[in-house]
Amino acid sequence: MSSVARGRVRELMGEVMTAQGRTLPGDDTADLREIGFRSLDFSELALRVEDELGDELNFDAPGLRRIATVGDVLDFIEQLQSA
Repeated sequence: MSSVARGRVRELMGEVMTAQGRTLPGDDTADLREIGFRSLDFSELALRVEDELGDELNFDAPGLRRIATVGDVLDFIEQLQSA
């Protein structure tokens, strides 16, 4: 599987937030609850990454529960691509 670079995933995350009238902070330690990034936003991000990959990302709900920051989202997407 090809991969989408971390910086590009961050750009896509910013696009998802902008579409909701919010702004993605520059700090990867920003808490998702504080910035209003919800599970529906994560789903939208995953779909955008899949579109760029031309392949599905396979992940499970327990893995999602550990995600709390912007950096966690970026790390999680990176791990999915290398699995």
